Amino acid sequence: MIFILATKVSAEVTKDLAKREAFGEQWLKDIKSKCSDVKFLHHWALLGPYDFIDVFEAPDHEAAAKVSMLTLAAGANVAETWTAIPYKRFLELVREVT
Repeated sequence: MIFILATKVSAEVTKDLAKREAFGEQWLKDIKSKCSDVKFLHHWALLGPYDFIDVFEAPDHEAAAKVSMLTLAAGANVAETWTAIPYKRFLELVREVT
């Protein structure tokens, strides 16, 4: 399953740019050690309402929830996780319900 993680880090982390790097390194280390079944596909820094957006693959919603929980525990104020459906599959679902 594919998920999108939108993260807004705390003001404490954004005030010191050096902390952002440490935040990201520690966060990824924690994810890798506690969510070995999660594979990150893309990671971007943003200029907008979120600081980062990640696309990752996880076996189920519970594994994706762990990523969100670890993100919040690492110092994020917001960690929204969204399910992503490939567009072709989305169209198949549309046909099933119409």
